[in-house]
Amino acid sequence: MKPPRKRFQNIIITIIVAWLMLFVFIPNLMIIGTSFLTRDDANLITMVFTLENYTRLSDPLYASVLLHSLNMAVIATLCCLLIGYPFAFILARLPEKIRPMLLFLLIVPFWTNSLIRIYGLKIFLSTRGYLNEFLLWTGIIDDPLGIMYTSQAVVLGLVYILLPFMVLPLYSSIEKLDNTYLEAARDLGANKWQSFIRIVIPLTMPGIIAGCLLVLLPAMGLFFVADLMGGAKNLLIGNVIKSQFLNIRDWPFGTATSICLTLVMGLMLFVYYRAARLLNKKVDLE
Repeated sequence: MKPPRKRFQNIIITIIVAWLMLFVFIPNLMIIGTSFLTRDDANLITMVFTLENYTRLSDPLYASVLLHSLNMAVIATLCCLLIGYPFAFILARLPEKIRPMLLFLLIVPFWTNSLIRIYGLKIFLSTRGYLNEFLLWTGIIDDPLGIMYTSQAVVLGLVYILLPFMVLPLYSSIEKLDNTYLEAARDLGANKWQSFIRIVIPLTMPGIIAGCLLVLLPAMGLFFVADLMGGAKNLLIGNVIKSQFLNIRDWPFGTATSICLTLVMGLMLFVYYRAARLLNKKVDLE
Protein backbone atom coordinates (compact mmCIF):
# COMPACT_ATOMS: atom_id res chain seq x y z
CA MET A 1 0.00 0.00 0.00
CA LYS A 2 1.30 3.44 -0.93
CA PRO A 3 2.16 5.82 1.93
CA PRO A 4 -0.27 8.74 2.44
CA ARG A 5 2.27 11.32 1.24
CA LYS A 6 2.90 9.47 -2.03
CA ARG A 7 -0.83 9.00 -2.58
CA PHE A 8 -1.44 12.73 -1.94
CA GLN A 9 1.27 13.65 -4.48
CA ASN A 10 -0.32 11.40 -7.10
CA ILE A 11 -3.73 12.98 -6.48
CA ILE A 12 -2.29 16.48 -6.88
CA ILE A 13 -0.44 15.53 -10.07
CA THR A 14 -3.60 13.94 -11.47
CA ILE A 15 -5.64 17.06 -10.73
CA ILE A 16 -3.00 19.30 -12.37
CA VAL A 17 -2.77 17.10 -15.47
CA ALA A 18 -6.56 16.92 -15.76
CA TRP A 19 -6.80 20.71 -15.40
CA LEU A 20 -4.17 21.27 -18.12
CA MET A 21 -5.84 18.76 -20.42
CA LEU A 22 -9.32 20.23 -19.92
CA PHE A 23 -8.53 23.95 -20.00
CA VAL A 24 -5.27 24.16 -22.00
CA PHE A 25 -4.62 21.20 -24.27
CA ILE A 26 -8.17 20.50 -25.50
CA PRO A 27 -9.09 24.20 -26.14
CA ASN A 28 -5.85 24.73 -28.06
CA LEU A 29 -6.48 21.56 -30.03
CA MET A 30 -9.97 22.85 -30.88
CA ILE A 31 -8.48 26.18 -32.01
CA ILE A 32 -5.97 24.43 -34.26
CA GLY A 33 -8.73 22.25 -35.73
CA THR A 34 -11.03 25.23 -36.30
CA SER A 35 -8.31 27.05 -38.26
CA PHE A 36 -8.53 24.34 -40.96
CA LEU A 37 -12.33 24.51 -41.28
CA THR A 38 -14.60 26.72 -43.42
CA ARG A 39 -16.70 29.66 -42.35
CA ASP A 40 -20.47 29.19 -42.35
CA ASP A 41 -22.90 32.09 -42.00
CA ALA A 42 -25.52 30.02 -40.21
CA ASN A 43 -23.39 27.88 -37.87
CA LEU A 44 -20.13 29.93 -37.72
CA ILE A 45 -18.09 26.97 -39.02
CA THR A 46 -18.68 23.98 -41.26
CA MET A 47 -16.69 20.72 -41.26
CA VAL A 48 -14.98 21.30 -44.60
CA PHE A 49 -11.17 21.12 -44.59
CA THR A 50 -9.33 24.06 -46.18
CA LEU A 51 -5.98 25.85 -46.13
CA GLU A 52 -7.48 29.12 -47.32
CA ASN A 53 -7.43 30.62 -43.82
CA TYR A 54 -3.63 30.46 -43.79
CA THR A 55 -3.13 31.49 -47.41
CA ARG A 56 -5.23 34.62 -46.74
CA LEU A 57 -2.58 35.77 -44.28
CA SER A 58 -0.27 36.43 -47.24
CA ASP A 59 -2.71 39.10 -48.45
CA PRO A 60 -0.94 42.51 -48.49
CA LEU A 61 -3.69 43.97 -46.28
CA TYR A 62 -3.03 41.58 -43.40
CA ALA A 63 0.72 41.64 -44.00
CA SER A 64 0.74 45.43 -43.67
CA VAL A 65 -1.27 45.23 -40.43
CA LEU A 66 1.19 42.67 -39.07
CA LEU A 67 4.19 44.82 -40.01
CA HIS A 68 2.55 47.94 -38.59
CA SER A 69 1.72 46.06 -35.39
CA LEU A 70 5.27 44.73 -35.12
CA ASN A 71 6.67 48.21 -35.78
CA MET A 72 4.66 49.82 -32.98
CA ALA A 73 5.43 46.92 -30.63
CA VAL A 74 9.17 47.28 -31.31
CA ILE A 75 9.06 51.06 -30.76
CA ALA A 76 7.14 50.57 -27.51
CA THR A 77 9.67 47.94 -26.41
CA LEU A 78 12.61 50.26 -27.09
CA CYS A 79 10.90 53.09 -25.22
CA CYS A 80 10.27 50.80 -22.25
CA LEU A 81 13.92 49.70 -22.34
CA LEU A 82 15.23 53.28 -22.45
CA ILE A 83 12.98 54.30 -19.55
CA GLY A 84 13.09 51.06 -17.59
CA TYR A 85 16.84 50.36 -17.57
CA PRO A 86 17.91 53.57 -15.76
CA PHE A 87 14.93 53.21 -13.42
CA ALA A 88 15.82 49.59 -12.59
CA PHE A 89 19.52 50.43 -12.23
CA ILE A 90 18.84 53.28 -9.80
CA LEU A 91 16.30 51.16 -7.92
CA ALA A 92 18.81 48.32 -7.51
CA ARG A 93 21.41 50.73 -6.12
CA LEU A 94 19.14 52.29 -3.48
CA PRO A 95 19.30 51.18 0.18
CA GLU A 96 17.58 47.89 0.87
CA LYS A 97 15.09 49.55 3.23
CA ILE A 98 13.66 51.70 0.42
CA ARG A 99 13.53 49.10 -2.35
CA PRO A 100 10.47 47.13 -1.14
CA MET A 101 8.36 50.28 -0.96
CA LEU A 102 9.38 51.40 -4.45
CA LEU A 103 8.75 47.91 -5.86
CA PHE A 104 5.36 47.97 -4.19
CA LEU A 105 4.55 51.30 -5.84
CA LEU A 106 5.66 49.84 -9.17
CA ILE A 107 3.31 46.86 -8.81
CA VAL A 108 0.33 48.84 -7.46
CA PRO A 109 -0.96 49.76 -10.97
CA PHE A 110 -1.50 46.05 -11.63
CA TRP A 111 -4.28 46.18 -9.04
CA THR A 112 -6.32 48.37 -11.41
CA ASN A 113 -7.75 46.99 -14.63
CA SER A 114 -5.61 48.02 -17.61
CA LEU A 115 -8.69 49.08 -19.57
CA ILE A 116 -9.62 51.58 -16.86
CA ARG A 117 -6.05 52.89 -16.85
CA ILE A 118 -6.16 53.41 -20.63
CA TYR A 119 -9.42 55.34 -20.27
CA GLY A 120 -7.72 57.51 -17.66
CA LEU A 121 -4.76 58.13 -19.98
CA LYS A 122 -7.16 58.95 -22.81
CA ILE A 123 -8.89 61.58 -20.67
CA PHE A 124 -5.53 63.00 -19.63
CA LEU A 125 -4.23 63.33 -23.23
CA SER A 126 -7.45 64.38 -24.99
CA THR A 127 -7.88 67.77 -26.63
CA ARG A 128 -9.65 69.12 -23.54
CA GLY A 129 -7.70 66.92 -21.16
CA TYR A 130 -5.58 67.88 -18.19
CA LEU A 131 -2.31 67.97 -20.16
CA ASN A 132 -3.57 70.39 -22.81
CA GLU A 133 -5.37 72.51 -20.19
CA PHE A 134 -2.15 72.81 -18.19
CA LEU A 135 0.00 73.66 -21.25
CA LEU A 136 -2.54 76.28 -22.40
CA TRP A 137 -2.70 77.76 -18.90
CA THR A 138 1.10 78.09 -18.69
CA GLY A 139 1.25 79.61 -22.18
CA ILE A 140 3.59 76.93 -23.55
CA ILE A 141 1.16 76.26 -26.41
CA ASP A 142 -1.52 78.36 -28.08
CA ASP A 143 -3.62 75.53 -29.50
CA PRO A 144 -4.37 72.09 -27.99
CA LEU A 145 -2.03 69.29 -29.02
CA GLY A 146 -3.57 66.60 -31.22
CA ILE A 147 -2.08 63.60 -29.42
CA MET A 148 -5.02 61.22 -29.54
CA TYR A 149 -5.76 58.87 -32.44
CA THR A 150 -2.19 58.72 -33.69
CA SER A 151 0.42 55.97 -33.75
CA GLN A 152 2.34 57.93 -31.09
CA ALA A 153 -0.68 57.71 -28.79
CA VAL A 154 -0.82 53.93 -29.27
CA VAL A 155 2.89 53.60 -28.44
CA LEU A 156 2.41 55.82 -25.39
CA GLY A 157 -0.48 53.65 -24.22
CA LEU A 158 1.57 50.48 -24.70
CA VAL A 159 4.49 51.95 -22.74
CA TYR A 160 2.13 53.08 -19.99
CA ILE A 161 0.67 49.57 -19.62
CA LEU A 162 3.78 47.44 -20.15
CA LEU A 163 6.61 49.41 -18.50
CA PRO A 164 6.52 47.35 -15.24
CA PHE A 165 7.05 44.18 -17.30
CA MET A 166 10.35 45.68 -18.44
CA VAL A 167 11.48 47.04 -15.09
CA LEU A 168 10.98 43.89 -13.00
CA PRO A 169 13.27 41.49 -14.96
CA LEU A 170 15.83 44.28 -15.37
CA TYR A 171 15.78 44.95 -11.64
CA SER A 172 16.19 41.24 -10.89
CA SER A 173 19.17 41.01 -13.24
CA ILE A 174 20.87 44.20 -12.05
CA GLU A 175 20.37 43.34 -8.38
CA LYS A 176 22.34 40.10 -8.87
CA LEU A 177 25.23 41.95 -10.53
CA ASP A 178 28.53 41.18 -8.78
CA ASN A 179 30.21 44.46 -7.81
CA THR A 180 33.64 42.81 -7.83
CA TYR A 181 33.59 42.97 -11.63
CA LEU A 182 33.10 46.73 -11.51
CA GLU A 183 35.83 47.13 -8.91
CA ALA A 184 38.22 45.08 -11.05
CA ALA A 185 37.35 47.26 -14.07
CA ARG A 186 38.14 50.42 -12.09
CA ASP A 187 41.44 48.93 -10.95
CA LEU A 188 42.33 48.22 -14.58
CA GLY A 189 41.65 51.84 -15.55
CA ALA A 190 38.18 51.61 -17.08
CA ASN A 191 35.91 54.62 -16.66
CA LYS A 192 32.22 54.41 -15.76
CA TRP A 193 31.06 54.40 -19.37
CA GLN A 194 33.46 51.61 -20.36
CA SER A 195 32.43 49.56 -17.32
CA PHE A 196 28.78 50.03 -18.18
CA ILE A 197 29.18 49.04 -21.84
CA ARG A 198 31.59 46.13 -21.41
CA ILE A 199 30.52 44.69 -18.05
CA VAL A 200 27.09 45.84 -16.86
CA ILE A 201 25.21 45.43 -20.15
CA PRO A 202 26.61 41.96 -21.03
CA LEU A 203 25.96 40.64 -17.51
CA THR A 204 22.41 42.01 -17.46
CA MET A 205 21.63 40.90 -21.02
CA PRO A 206 19.36 38.03 -19.89
CA GLY A 207 17.21 40.59 -18.05
CA ILE A 208 17.19 42.85 -21.10
CA ILE A 209 16.09 40.02 -23.40
CA ALA A 210 13.46 38.81 -20.93
CA GLY A 211 12.07 42.33 -20.46
CA CYS A 212 11.95 42.95 -24.21
CA LEU A 213 10.04 39.71 -24.78
CA LEU A 214 7.63 40.41 -21.92
CA VAL A 215 6.82 43.77 -23.54
CA LEU A 216 7.04 42.89 -27.24
CA LEU A 217 4.79 39.83 -27.18
CA PRO A 218 1.78 41.35 -25.36
CA ALA A 219 2.18 44.66 -27.22
CA MET A 220 1.10 43.03 -30.49
CA GLY A 221 -2.17 41.80 -29.01
CA LEU A 222 -3.44 44.67 -26.82
CA PHE A 223 -6.25 45.56 -29.21
CA PHE A 224 -8.10 47.82 -26.74
CA VAL A 225 -5.10 50.17 -26.60
CA ALA A 226 -5.21 50.63 -30.37
CA ASP A 227 -9.02 51.00 -30.31
CA LEU A 228 -9.06 53.71 -27.64
CA MET A 229 -5.80 55.55 -28.38
CA GLY A 230 -5.18 55.08 -32.09
CA GLY A 231 -8.48 54.92 -33.93
CA ALA A 232 -9.08 52.90 -37.09
CA LYS A 233 -5.75 53.76 -38.77
CA ASN A 234 -3.46 52.31 -36.09
CA LEU A 235 -4.45 48.67 -35.73
CA LEU A 236 -2.56 45.92 -33.95
CA ILE A 237 -2.75 42.28 -34.97
CA GLY A 238 -4.95 41.79 -31.90
CA ASN A 239 -7.52 44.09 -33.51
CA VAL A 240 -7.67 41.83 -36.56
CA ILE A 241 -8.26 38.76 -34.38
CA LYS A 242 -10.93 40.56 -32.34
CA SER A 243 -12.78 41.81 -35.41
CA GLN A 244 -12.75 38.35 -37.02
CA PHE A 245 -14.39 36.81 -33.95
CA LEU A 246 -16.78 39.55 -32.83
CA ASN A 247 -17.61 41.59 -35.94
CA ILE A 248 -17.05 39.56 -39.10
CA ARG A 249 -17.80 36.24 -37.36
CA ASP A 250 -15.10 34.45 -39.35
CA TRP A 251 -13.87 32.13 -36.61
CA PRO A 252 -11.65 29.91 -38.80
CA PHE A 253 -9.63 32.86 -40.10
CA GLY A 254 -9.49 34.40 -36.62
CA THR A 255 -8.09 31.19 -35.17
CA ALA A 256 -5.56 30.91 -38.01
CA THR A 257 -4.38 34.46 -37.31
CA SER A 258 -4.07 33.80 -33.58
CA ILE A 259 -2.10 30.60 -34.25
CA CYS A 260 0.33 32.48 -36.49
CA LEU A 261 0.77 35.09 -33.76
CA THR A 262 1.39 32.28 -31.25
CA LEU A 263 4.02 30.77 -33.56
CA VAL A 264 5.77 34.14 -33.83
CA MET A 265 5.78 34.41 -30.04
CA GLY A 266 7.12 30.87 -29.74
CA LEU A 267 9.90 31.68 -32.21
CA MET A 268 10.87 34.73 -30.14
CA LEU A 269 10.90 32.65 -26.96
CA PHE A 270 13.16 30.12 -28.69
CA VAL A 271 15.52 32.93 -29.71
CA TYR A 272 15.56 34.09 -26.07
CA TYR A 273 16.33 30.56 -24.90
CA ARG A 274 19.21 30.19 -27.35
CA ALA A 275 20.59 33.65 -26.56
CA ALA A 276 20.45 32.96 -22.81
CA ARG A 277 22.33 29.69 -23.27
CA LEU A 278 25.03 31.35 -25.38
CA LEU A 279 25.43 34.14 -22.83
CA ASN A 280 25.71 31.65 -19.97
CA LYS A 281 28.35 29.69 -21.87
CA LYS A 282 30.27 32.89 -22.56
CA VAL A 283 30.18 33.87 -18.88
CA ASP A 284 31.33 30.38 -17.83
CA LEU A 285 34.25 30.51 -20.26
CA GLU A 286 35.32 33.91 -19.00
